Amino acid sequence: MTIHRRGLLGAALAMPFVATASAQTWPARSIRLVVPFAAGGAADSAARTVFPRVSEILGQTIVVENRTGAGGSIGAAAVAQAAADGYTWLFDASSHIVNPSLLRNLPFDYASFVPVSQVASFPQVIAVKDAFPARSLAELIEAAKARPGELSFGTQGNATAGHLALELFQSQAGIKLTHVPYRGGADAARDLAAGTVDGVLITALSAGPIVQSGRARMLAVTVTERLANWPAVPTLNESGFPGFDMSEWVGLVAPSGTPAPIVQRMYGAVAEVLKEQPVRERLAQLGAVPVGTDPEVFGRFLREGRGTMARLVREAGIQAN
Repeated sequence: MTIHRRGLLGAALAMPFVATASAQTWPARSIRLVVPFAAGGAADSAARTVFPRVSEILGQTIVVENRTGAGGSIGAAAVAQAAADGYTWLFDASSHIVNPSLLRNLPFDYASFVPVSQVASFPQVIAVKDAFPARSLAELIEAAKARPGELSFGTQGNATAGHLALELFQSQAGIKLTHVPYRGGADAARDLAAGTVDGVLITALSAGPIVQSGRARMLAVTVTERLANWPAVPTLNESGFPGFDMSEWVGLVAPSGTPAPIVQRMYGAVAEVLKEQPVRERLAQLGAVPVGTDPEVFGRFLREGRGTMARLVREAGIQAN
């Protein structure tokens, strides 16, 4: 087969035009949004709150697809292997920065995804059962030091944001708690209300109902600012743990190679939606705080997060189930 240099040059010059034309006509058909977690959870609820409006702005249907399993890596793998044409996206959570340190032999690299935006965060709280004597974080730490390893604390699961925040809290407080992993924050909250565990470190969304019912009480929140719905609950930052800021979060990424103009257009639509008051109010009802960082800021957040999580996983000896 004879290949002429003129033909190669023409093809090379045409490639940027093709990419630009593709970006200008995008989206020309429906878009698939993969949520690698079960329907009804925090990530799924946030996706179904934000992306119907994104769909309206872009003028194409966005189909939410729940692809669960292996801590979110099944859905992530499906997106990593999809065409980088702007028609498949991943709406992931904190497992996106934990899994690289936890799972081996993955068929893709989490670092290869193109960051789009951190859409929202879900602040977490430290709460104890109503019968527990501690009325403050200081009293909880004092009790834990007096009974090392005896106090049980539930989280939404092994290697979740709650588990990692709990490990960091123990390390900084110089205490030892017994970790009880659940299959979600709702299950942990249910057992806290029943008195099965002494405390939990889960999202405010999951803990809120039992705190409101008087069956538990919050001692601290794990983010740097007090929560609007719980203004009397201090932050860990102001309770002797400066800089402590660990929440669950959800964000949007795309397969490696997705054209920058398409990424920017999707980001623009998401950012616009997150400014809308009805969407913000619905996210607040879910216990979420709208974020909307741009691709550059979100990319930096992911890189720094992978480093932090790698250190936590290593120091705490956390292993995949």
